[in-house]
Amino acid sequence: MQTLVERGCGLDVHQATVVACLLIVRKDGKVQKQLRTFGTTTRELVSLREWLLSQGCSHVAMESTGVYWKPVYAILEGAFQIVVANAQHVKKVPGRKTDVKDAEWIADLLCHGLLRPSFIPPKPIRELRDLTRYRRKLVESQSAERNRLLQVLETANIKLSSVATDVFGVSGRLMLQALIEGAATPQEIAELAKRRLRNKIPALQLALEGRVEEHHRFLLKLQLQRLESVEKDLETLEQRIQKKLEPYAAQLALLDEIPGVDWTLAAVIIAELGVDMSVFQSVSQLASWAGVCPGNNESAGKRKSSRIPKGTYLRDKFYRLKARRGYKRAAVAIAHKILVSIYHMLSQQVPYHDLGDLYLDHLNQHHLTRNLVHRLERLGYTVTLTLEEKAA
Repeated sequence: MQTLVERGCGLDVHQATVVACLLIVRKDGKVQKQLRTFGTTTRELVSLREWLLSQGCSHVAMESTGVYWKPVYAILEGAFQIVVANAQHVKKVPGRKTDVKDAEWIADLLCHGLLRPSFIPPKPIRELRDLTRYRRKLVESQSAERNRLLQVLETANIKLSSVATDVFGVSGRLMLQALIEGAATPQEIAELAKRRLRNKIPALQLALEGRVEEHHRFLLKLQLQRLESVEKDLETLEQRIQKKLEPYAAQLALLDEIPGVDWTLAAVIIAELGVDMSVFQSVSQLASWAGVCPGNNESAGKRKSSRIPKGTYLRDKFYRLKARRGYKRAAVAIAHKILVSIYHMLSQQVPYHDLGDLYLDHLNQHHLTRNLVHRLERLGYTVTLTLEEKAA
């Protein structure tokens, strides 16, 4: 096989050690191999970098196993051309022998150009990705804590969630605090309702006539404190995310034009994809990398707060696909179309252009007209079609 890299190093990364295999291809075609083992402390990894630089190494490859590769990548970044390869791809390359060490095998694949690099975004994007992923975890924790609190209320036969739309709104918080203190009557607690909820005071009084014991009050107090702590952390985290998004204000504004995409989802898109679409060879490769290729029969994830508004091409396309292929396939297909739009918007710096909810009707106007006429005729109607002339 043709050698593409003359001085390449394969790294077998573990929690405590890094095994490095450096292959140097001489002019006569012979290969010189050097094997060394380093620790994973910062001092040891710096020594690894200095050794590779002293040997004239230009390329380094490693598997993306767990999180152990990340500190290695951080120290070697900028000094070499680094290939972080998917572990499954490395194992599936034919010709591997069982007695070949992992580091040597990775180095051999690297030098012959047989490793497909994983997408590793620049450091600012990686930092933004860490923030958005942690935000998701906090939101999930918040939802779980709210559900636990509601379960305690049900255990005490407090039916607040049956009357109040938002138990954790201003009125709901005041009532929860009163329940925790345990001094107010159901009538007094119901009077804490604000605005439109005051119209439901009689229903609130009945809903609050439970059996709240000291055990329930103890749990409710802890859960409310945890909720307030998570909400405070979320606020701090979102401020940090917005600060990190400042260099990408133009891309954020473009993504915000897509129906169903708010600033939080736009931040996630930038954090996961980056803003440089040239790292993907085509929009098809991007769709494959993101896992939203057409035909995938699995959910693309739920975004309860990002619904597609009425009267858009995406909404019309979703319901047409849902009727024929089901919800999951329709969701994946719409996610794919949004991703295609994102690719062209970010790569060409163009705004989003919605085709409109009538686009598909105009696209298949003859077919649609024929079907509608047949349906009316089956109901016993006589149909006469007259084409209305549009005003210039």
